[in-house]
Amino acid sequence: MKCNASKTSEGNTKKSLSCDDECARLERNRKLALALNIDPAAHQDEHIPYSTETLRMFRESSKWSQAQEREFRVFAADEAEKRHRFKPMPNHQRAFIHSLADDFGLDSESMDPEPHRHVAVFKTPRFVMAPMKTLAECVRIRLNAEAAAATATEQQRRLRSNNEAYNGFLLTHPRFGLTVDEIRSELSAHLDATPGLAFDIAFLPSEEIVIKGKPATSSTNISPASIEAAVKAMKSAVASIVSTKRVASSCQLCTLDPSLNVLRRELDPTSNTDGWSRVAAKAAVPRTAPKQTGVGEKSVYTVLGSRLKEAKRKKEEMEKAKMEEPVVDDWEEEAGREEQQEADLAKEVDHSKPLGDEPTRNGERLEANPMFQGSP
Repeated sequence: MKCNASKTSEGNTKKSLSCDDECARLERNRKLALALNIDPAAHQDEHIPYSTETLRMFRESSKWSQAQEREFRVFAADEAEKRHRFKPMPNHQRAFIHSLADDFGLDSESMDPEPHRHVAVFKTPRFVMAPMKTLAECVRIRLNAEAAAATATEQQRRLRSNNEAYNGFLLTHPRFGLTVDEIRSELSAHLDATPGLAFDIAFLPSEEIVIKGKPATSSTNISPASIEAAVKAMKSAVASIVSTKRVASSCQLCTLDPSLNVLRRELDPTSNTDGWSRVAAKAAVPRTAPKQTGVGEKSVYTVLGSRLKEAKRKKEEMEKAKMEEPVVDDWEEEAGREEQQEADLAKEVDHSKPLGDEPTRNGERLEANPMFQGSP
């Protein structure tokens, strides 16, 4: 049932809300868009109503540009104003005013000679209204779009590189003082075994060595799949020579672009690994040779370890003895028994003392003085 409606009264069915300024503005914009054949959906969300040149100049001096944009919006909102003159300014700043005026749909013209040259803007039938988005908002939208596009491009590059065939070898941690000629002489028996295939050898800035397979001549037609099959077939032999001759610490397959940039490694943890994880992988902890101890000399760590082990064993024995010691019911009786045992032990020591320990004079044993002896 409608509000306040009854059989005799229609209630609020015929009442309508009065149109305020916001309602009138929206209706006016709708009619203008319809008359100018403008799709309102295209001017929402990610739409940017400014040119790329305007956004570039805004990013170079955003604070000053925002002040000029405010002057434009005040002039555009005032229906009585038809002309606005800016202060004299340098040439590059006047270029921003001209570009922004064109985005607003205003005509602009530079007047007066230097140093009083300035820009004046005019409202013409081409002008409708100021753009809904500010320059700062559009710059933020553009940056987000560029970041999303860069992410998508990087993902496509990774996917493309992961699907590309292996076309070379990557040698890590090469021997010091190694040259390209030495590498070629060590591996020539295998690198020259495949007809129609040649290899380029180069050192990377990361101190790694790349060996890239390519057609031997410009007229040779060899597919990437054939190159991959060839390098996979010779990989075990090449790795064996690299290890035996101590050319490098490891050998793995890789995918190289024409500039010898490594796009894909055989031993990557994941196919999409890149960036800082790859940089961190190169910064491995340096290996140091173990220190040799002299003959009969014990290492400090061995001595400390044996002492700690002995102390731990004694502590465990003491704790075990305490656990096995019986608990007495009468501690006073037990204390008296211990005192008696100590007294008996002292008497045994006195009786067991040898005669040579008695006091002597000039090597002769002193006799007891009869004056101090009792009668028999």
